[in-house]
Amino acid sequence: MAKRDNDKKKISESTIHRLSHYYRALSILEKENFETISSKELARREKLTPAQVRKDLSFFGSFGTRGLGYPVSELKQRIARILGINRSWNVAMIGVGNIGSALVSYKEFQKQGFAIKLIFDNDQRKIGSNHKGLIVSDIKDMARLLKENSIEMVIIAVPAIVAQYMVDEVVAAGIKAILNFAPINLKVPDDVYLRTENMAMELEYLSFALSGHHTPN
Repeated sequence: MAKRDNDKKKISESTIHRLSHYYRALSILEKENFETISSKELARREKLTPAQVRKDLSFFGSFGTRGLGYPVSELKQRIARILGINRSWNVAMIGVGNIGSALVSYKEFQKQGFAIKLIFDNDQRKIGSNHKGLIVSDIKDMARLLKENSIEMVIIAVPAIVAQYMVDEVVAAGIKAILNFAPINLKVPDDVYLRTENMAMELEYLSFALSGHHTPN
């Protein structure tokens, strides 16, 4: 769960997730040369209600014109600003195992403005090697390199047994946003934003559903 700043306007995680879906739907519409879209049509594409779409957008101001719908390109740009993806973010990856290596190669990060600038590992066989165009740095130099390269976000892809230690080191270096792929619940200060992606748990949800215990929405 992401840590929240109590002084900020409370926006639910589900609303933010839906904004991400709207952004992707609008990107497709833009490529298809749509100039405007109604809340009804956007809701249909995302399997929501028009009221939900309007409510989500209303948190961030006034959008579109009644009876004319939303200008596709303009709405996409405004959502990009809300999500903070109208700029580039400097990202570091800790752990160059199977997951870390795959994430470094994930081109969607770069397209969305998340530029992986540094990668770290503690394996002496990997340190100093060229990995996907980046030189693998020693974890021992992490605090200094994070600061020198103005890193704003860190992705943790290390074994669970060392994940909390890595997070503590990252936080001590001043990082406020962490994406964790280690299968463990981590503790961070209240002013640090932490997201955990547990792929095993997602597969367990699917196995539960396929076992006949759950009816999809």
